[in-house]
Amino acid sequence: MGLPYFEVDVPIRSTAQPGLSGMHYFTGPADSHSAALRIAHEVYDAAHAAREAGLKIPDKRPDGWGARGYRPGWEPDWPSATADRWNNPYRWLRSADDGDLEL
Repeated sequence: MGLPYFEVDVPIRSTAQPGLSGMHYFTGPADSHSAALRIAHEVYDAAHAAREAGLKIPDKRPDGWGARGYRPGWEPDWPSATADRWNNPYRWLRSADDGDLEL
């Protein structure tokens, strides 16, 4: 059995347009909440370093984590980041399906 899948939610703010904010999401397998936060920070740091060096942002790591949605000009608030078990965002479709819903 594999490791549980986690979602790490990191608040972000625009450095170019004060007042704009959002959320950056990372997902992947980890053995704990703290490990998921650490790994998400690692993949973000690798993407940031690559971008700063003018290189391509790294693909997903062998463990499944990556930072494909890296956005220059947005500053992550790592101290406010949270991690929890990932939930399928489409699960509500199954509970709302009375048998007539087709995907």
